[in-house]
Amino acid sequence: MSTAKNAFYAQSGGVTAVINATAAGVIETARRHPDAIGKLYAGRNGIIGALTEDLIDTSLESDADIAALRHTPAGAFGSCRYKLKGIDESRAEYERLIEVFKAHDIGYFFYNGGGDSADTAHKVSQIGETHGYPIVCVGIPKTVDNDLAVTDNCPGFGSVAKYVAVSIREAAFDVASMALTSTKVFVLEVMGRHAGWIAAAGGLAAEHEGDAPQIILFPEVVFDEEKFLAKVEQSVDANGYCAIVVSEGVRNAEGKFLSEAGTRDAFGHAQLGGVAPVIANLVKDRLGYKYHWAVADYLQRSARHIASATDVEQAYALGRAAVELALQGRNAVMPVIVRTSDDPYEWEVGTASLGDVANVEKKMPSEYISDDGFGITEACRRYLQPLIQGESYPPYKHGMPDYVTLRNEPVAKKLNTEFAL
Repeated sequence: MSTAKNAFYAQSGGVTAVINATAAGVIETARRHPDAIGKLYAGRNGIIGALTEDLIDTSLESDADIAALRHTPAGAFGSCRYKLKGIDESRAEYERLIEVFKAHDIGYFFYNGGGDSADTAHKVSQIGETHGYPIVCVGIPKTVDNDLAVTDNCPGFGSVAKYVAVSIREAAFDVASMALTSTKVFVLEVMGRHAGWIAAAGGLAAEHEGDAPQIILFPEVVFDEEKFLAKVEQSVDANGYCAIVVSEGVRNAEGKFLSEAGTRDAFGHAQLGGVAPVIANLVKDRLGYKYHWAVADYLQRSARHIASATDVEQAYALGRAAVELALQGRNAVMPVIVRTSDDPYEWEVGTASLGDVANVEKKMPSEYISDDGFGITEACRRYLQPLIQGESYPPYKHGMPDYVTLRNEPVAKKLNTEFAL
């Protein structure tokens, strides 16, 4: 009689260009261990799929389609922004998870997400112990924001960094061409609520004095309007134009987001309403320069066509490592990236406790930001440069990327009770 347990995998939060590469790493590794893992179920729309018993049977997907996940962006099984409350605050949610896991003989829980997801996986491991139900919980890092603790960098970040650096370089060439008689200031807004890693990546485009972006605005640096305007004017005088990368989370001296819309998302975070037009209009009103602005938004995190090969490799490796850790019985842990050398760039997979990762936000260190607060240092460049290395183009068909859409066949429900979200 087989003693193999089934596994559950879910994707959480904002998706990336390489989160499906992690999914491929999880699924393909699990398939190589049929003696320990029976079926691997995925949650439809993340953890919501577990709460509502809406599971997907990944065993019905072909090996070829699972392999194609490695070059397909976004979340193949659906993701969500749904944060479970504290165990004492909402024990019913965690008890429901255990109920679903019991019904489907699930002994392994893989949660692929950011800091909130690490917290969820940690709490599920705790509730499993208190309920006497053996469940091995492994978190898998994913976030374009690159703000998770312990791991050197986060899968998803390298590709968005590459996209932003390439985009600001290309846009700057355009602006420079027309600056004499047209646009003189271009503003590119990127993601990063509290941490300026993505904005910093734009600095990789500036290899020589005067190169774009001439200004980077970080959440870690208080926005000084007069200092900023003087820098814009200086750049236009010296270069004929000014290209700016601004993080969505830039704040003023009072600590208020420049772009706060007054609403909140499902995680309780302030909903930001667009800082690029705020900055652009400030430039127009105070300096009179013609401007254009753009918001990278979903484009930056879904741009699989220009993904970093390093990022793809690391995303897959951490998915594989998550399964290997689970098979070793390592509960409440997360595989992480450990940098062992900058030049040549070398890395390996390490392990962190979920308790050390959950709800801890890693911001840009001060030594990575230039003295004037508008650029990156050489130390930052040494950190960032390896993460965007290499190209990993998807296959193309009829001139378009040939991405995969899975069947996502549902698993028959075994419980008679519904769960209200």
